[in-house]
Amino acid sequence: MTVFALRPDPGVPVPETAMVMAAGLGKRMRPLTATRPKPLVEVAGKALLDHALERLRAAGVKRAVVNVHYLADALEAHLKNRDYGLEIIISDEREQLMETGGGLVKALPLLGERPFLSVNSDNLWIDGPVDSIRALAAAWDGARMDALLLMVPFARAHCHGGQGDFHLDAAGMIVGRRKPGRLAPFVWTGVQILHPRLITDAPEGPFSTNLFWNRAIEAGRAFGIVHGGLWFDVGTPRAIPVAEAMLADG
Repeated sequence: MTVFALRPDPGVPVPETAMVMAAGLGKRMRPLTATRPKPLVEVAGKALLDHALERLRAAGVKRAVVNVHYLADALEAHLKNRDYGLEIIISDEREQLMETGGGLVKALPLLGERPFLSVNSDNLWIDGPVDSIRALAAAWDGARMDALLLMVPFARAHCHGGQGDFHLDAAGMIVGRRKPGRLAPFVWTGVQILHPRLITDAPEGPFSTNLFWNRAIEAGRAFGIVHGGLWFDVGTPRAIPVAEAMLADG
């Protein structure tokens, strides 16, 4: 597995708390999301949300803060009817969808004061030689970092319709975003570690996590490591059979 040469801190355990982004409208997944929220769409017989929560539990995470908005009652009922081996806490965005950055701000009192994981519920990943969440935790260095993103090479970003997200230097520092009309070599997987100190001085209302990322990149405090397993951007109905076929072959 290609992992950039970050200096692992063996004293940093896997974060006990994770934010699971599950509040989106799922417009690209229509018509499947006409009657159910996107995190409950199934891939390989299991809801996307369940895939994510099981990965978190396997890595040693203790609690998951799940934000809800669209068809929130269905999501809450699903979570209550299952034992994930995790403490589940709801961040309620029924009144207003806060987007990713605003969702982090709203959930921050539930996330605590230590570095936490943030995971998108519509990305599916299968670990390679090592557990990717544990690899993130081992590479985390709070003295140098405010954000550490799990990346996948653009060529291995299955079902992804974009053109890449970031450029990394040889030490794993994020040194730039994709420029218009160009490709970027790395795609963000939807999995990251963030320090709460980055979630400050935020605007009111909905906004994107890009605000925090840009701040960390400009300060030289945003880094990435590369995922060594499979990753799928399950954003549309046609991505589901592709992901299922590759999982079956594996």
